[in-house]
Amino acid sequence: MALAAVSLLIGGIGIANVMVIAVTERTREIGVRLAIGARRRDVLRQFLLEAALLSTIGGIAGVTIALVLGFLVTLALPGFSAVAPAWAIASGLMAATLTGIFAGYLPARSAASLDPIEALRYE
Repeated sequence: MALAAVSLLIGGIGIANVMVIAVTERTREIGVRLAIGARRRDVLRQFLLEAALLSTIGGIAGVTIALVLGFLVTLALPGFSAVAPAWAIASGLMAATLTGIFAGYLPARSAASLDPIEALRYE
């Protein structure tokens, strides 16, 4: 459990960094969206969706690698089952998605709270 918690924490830090960079690189785009009438919650949702999608794709990649390795171990050692149960896979994917949402919240909130005029001036 502790190893999984540390892995989720490290993954969350990585996702937060990627989202901070995304917000910084797209400041002008956010300013344009806000200037033409996008609501702040729309910007918040966009970045939360991106963070959740990023972490879910990472979770799917991790589950796929684990399933392939488990299948190979099962082939190599016929009496040993190394395939994870469905509940473990589902909870792992859910944990990955929730980690992305939690880690992406602060960058998404900072994107949503940008002043449109200042964001349009940003270079």
